[in-house]
Amino acid sequence: MSENSALFTPLTIGDTVVKNRVFMAPLTRNRAHGDGTPGEMAIEYYRQRAGAGLIVTEATQISPEGKGYIDTPGIHSPAHVAAWRKITDAVHAEGGRIFLQLWHVGRVSHTSLQHNGQAPVAPSAITAATQTVTEEGFVDTSAPRALTLEEMPRLVEDFAAAARNAKEAGFDGVEVHAANGYLLDQFLNDGSNKRDDQYGGAAANRARILMEILDAVSAVWGAGNVGVRLSPFGTFNDISDSDREGTFSTIYRMLASRGLAYLHVVELFPGADADTEVVAATARLRAHWPGVYIANGGFDGASAAARVSEGSADAVTFGRPYIANPDLAERIRSGAALNEPDESTFYGGGTEGYIDYPSLPVAAE
Repeated sequence: MSENSALFTPLTIGDTVVKNRVFMAPLTRNRAHGDGTPGEMAIEYYRQRAGAGLIVTEATQISPEGKGYIDTPGIHSPAHVAAWRKITDAVHAEGGRIFLQLWHVGRVSHTSLQHNGQAPVAPSAITAATQTVTEEGFVDTSAPRALTLEEMPRLVEDFAAAARNAKEAGFDGVEVHAANGYLLDQFLNDGSNKRDDQYGGAAANRARILMEILDAVSAVWGAGNVGVRLSPFGTFNDISDSDREGTFSTIYRMLASRGLAYLHVVELFPGADADTEVVAATARLRAHWPGVYIANGGFDGASAAARVSEGSADAVTFGRPYIANPDLAERIRSGAALNEPDESTFYGGGTEGYIDYPSLPVAAE
């Protein structure tokens, strides 16, 4: 345990105390029912991973409008709430803690996934040069329409309603997904936000909707039970900005006064090489955030422990390693070998590659 011991001390994140700093990142697995109700297998999937200090669930759409891929879960109906309640009960029975990630994909969608074939919504009517997954397989995203100024209060209320449902479903808190090129990230970045009203232009205006949503969700949960996820230097889903560090330094400072549970930052995307300047800029942004900081992106046990030991992160989320290693925290603690993930089973399917990865044998008492 010696070199990784920094990961195995308790941490207070807002109103929640967690048992270790090996967190499970949100992982889209495309195994929900067509109506967005989580499947029965998800109970066992999350229960197996309750050894994480904190589980952040797969991204979960706040409304039918927020859907962008087939077979992703929702949190906007009584059936969703009831199904998620079984999952949170299972995690809590194992001593785990679990936050629900609140998601709206914005323009990263297709008319076939939208109610009555309507166009997806976005800050501006700019089609994303990316693809999504429908019943027909991978397809180009559909041209979006710009949200009107009059729709902004409704969007905020959709997040607040989802937050209320998450509370009813027994979660320990919620994370607002404002990363990876989805709706809120589309507002933050000037490549996708060309508005000329109070939600466009200067970085503070582009961040306005995120702050309104965080305030509304915090009114439901208390700010100490609300986290937010950002990807300041990500380009996933055709996202871009003319001054990333300037934009996100403004956003970090705006977030700093809100008393949130944590800031969760995607520092490096799978398959990407660490860029020296991006690493330096990520560290400079970190200085603007005084609260609990969760790092994500390409970590193993040793590199995660090093970040926590030096104080530049309070915890680390692991994605793909948690797919293949339901007991990842224990494997890191004991130095055990890791199972290798099977990428062909990441998205969709049944039990294979979902709940059949082996855990370490339980030591005899």
